[in-house]
Amino acid sequence: MADFAQATDLPAWQELINHHNQVGRHLVLRELFEKDPERFQKFSKTFTNSADGSEILFDFSKNFLSDETLPLLVKLAKEAGLEKKRDAMFAGEKINFTEDRAVYHVALRNTSNQPMAVDGKSVVEETNSVLDHMKEFSEQIRSGEWKGYTGKKLTTIINIGIGGSDLGPVMVTEALKAYGDRDMTLHFVSNIDGTHVAEALKNSDPETTLFLIASKTFTTAETVTNANTAKNWFLQKAKQEDIAKHFVALSTNADEVSKFGIDPKNMFGFESWVGGRYSVWSAIGLSVAVFIGFDNFHQFLAGAHAMDQHFLKTPLEENIPVIAGLLSVWYSDFFGAQTHLIAPFDQYMHRFPAYLQQLTMESNGKAVTKSGDYVKYTTGAVFFGEPATNAQHSFFQLLHQGTKLIPSDFILAAESQNPVEGGKHQRMLASNFFAQMEALAIGKTDEEVKAEGAPDSLVPHKVFMGNRPTTAILAQKITPGTLGALIAYYEHMVFTEGAVWNINSFDQWGVELGKALAKKIQSDLETDGAGAGHDASTSGLIAAFKSKAGLK
Repeated sequence: MADFAQATDLPAWQELINHHNQVGRHLVLRELFEKDPERFQKFSKTFTNSADGSEILFDFSKNFLSDETLPLLVKLAKEAGLEKKRDAMFAGEKINFTEDRAVYHVALRNTSNQPMAVDGKSVVEETNSVLDHMKEFSEQIRSGEWKGYTGKKLTTIINIGIGGSDLGPVMVTEALKAYGDRDMTLHFVSNIDGTHVAEALKNSDPETTLFLIASKTFTTAETVTNANTAKNWFLQKAKQEDIAKHFVALSTNADEVSKFGIDPKNMFGFESWVGGRYSVWSAIGLSVAVFIGFDNFHQFLAGAHAMDQHFLKTPLEENIPVIAGLLSVWYSDFFGAQTHLIAPFDQYMHRFPAYLQQLTMESNGKAVTKSGDYVKYTTGAVFFGEPATNAQHSFFQLLHQGTKLIPSDFILAAESQNPVEGGKHQRMLASNFFAQMEALAIGKTDEEVKAEGAPDSLVPHKVFMGNRPTTAILAQKITPGTLGALIAYYEHMVFTEGAVWNINSFDQWGVELGKALAKKIQSDLETDGAGAGHDASTSGLIAAFKSKAGLK
C-alpha cells in the first residue's frame, strides 16, 4: 500500500475514522485508569542508550489510547510504507525527491562506523575526517594552543548563522551549559537586525574573539551581511592577514570562503545531504564541540545514534518515536488538534521548544503530497513551549480550562545539574511535573469542587474537565547522550508523521518566496520611490518606512 496519493486512501485510515467515532472520542482518561490498573505498564516504554547505559522513560499512558487504538495506528503506518521509507533513508536513497538529495543526517552520528553510502560511495570516511578536524581544532582552542593575532587565548566565540546554523548550536550549548567551559563567552548572531551583531560585539575584544561563520553556501544574505560587519569591526584594530587566526568557516564553498579572507584549511565542510535543521550533528556543531569539549560532543552523537538504531530495528508496536508520530497524526487528523506543547522542566532547555519549532514546522508544514495533490487532511502541528514552572503562570490556564485540545510533552530529569538546597528545588520541580499532568488528565469534577466547600456560584469556575492528553518523558539526567537521544526521538517522530501524510518532510520551499521578494524590496529601499509591482498595501508601507527613515 506504500504507493498512495492521500493517507485517506489507506484502508486503516477509514478503520481509524470508525474507531474514533465509536471509541476514540469517547475515551475518558480518568475512567481508563480506574478500569485498568496496569495501564501505565502497558503504555510506557523505556529507551536504553547503548552508548552509556542510561535510560529514558516515555509514558504514553495519559494519551487517548485503548487496546485497539495503537494496533490500528501501527496498521496505518505499515500501509503508508513507513518501514520501507525509513529503510530508504538509512540506505542513503534520495528520499528528498524535490531536491534530488539523500537525507542522511543519521550518517553524521554513526559512532559505531556502520557501512553507510550515498550513490554507492561510502560517507563514513569523510564524516570521520570532519569529526577528526573538529576534535583537533576544538582542543586547540580550549587548551589555548590556538592563539589570536596578539598571542592571547581565544575566549569569546561568536557563531554567525541563521536557521539550523543557529538554532541547533544555541539550543545545545544552552542545554549542556553544565558541561561547558565557563571561561568562554558564547554569542550566537542570526538576526539581520543590527542590534543582534552589535550587542555581541560590544562586549567582545578583537584580540580574544573567534568567529564561526556558518553558511553552507557562504552566500546566505543575512549571515554574510553579519559576517562582513564582524570583519569590519575586527579590522578596525587588526590587519587583513589576522583574519585567518580569528575567522573559521562552516561551509562547502571554498571560493567564497577564500574571498572573505578565511584560510580554506580553517573550513569545515558538510555534504548536500545534510539539511539545515538537521545540521547540529555536522560541522555546524563546532561551537558545541569547542564549548563542551569533543568527548562530550561525541557522547551527544552517540546518544542520537542509539535512538537511530532503536528507530531502525524496533518493531513498530514498540518503537518509541513511531508511537509518538502516530499519536501526533491521531490528534491532528482525528481530534482536530492544531497545536503541540513542549514543556521542558529544565531551565537549561529553555531553547528546546524553539529548536523543535524549526524541526517540526519546517519539515511538515506542507500541503502537497508526493503525488502533487493538495492534502485532504491536516498536517504539521504548531509547536510551542516554554520551560516550566514559569509556563504554569503564563499559558497553562488555557491547557486546563480552555476550549482547545493541546497534546503536550512534559520533559524532566530526575537528577538536577544543580542540586541546590539538598535537592529541594528539584523535588518541587518534580512535584509540579507530576501534578500538572495528573490535573490535565484527571481533572476535578463539580462534586469534588463542592466537597471542598466552594459556593455554588463558583463551582463552574473551579471545575477542571481534565481529559487533556500528555506524554511524560523522564530521564535520569540531561547529559550530552540523553540530549542527543531526545533530539533524534523528535526527528524520527517527524519522519513518521511525514511518512503517513505522504509529504516530503525534507525540503523547505516555503521560505523561498519571502527571501526572493525581500531582495527586490531591498533594491526598492535603496532607490527613489516606493518601487513598482507591489500591492497597494506594500507600496504604502514602503513609502511610509522611507519617509520615517529619512529616505526618498
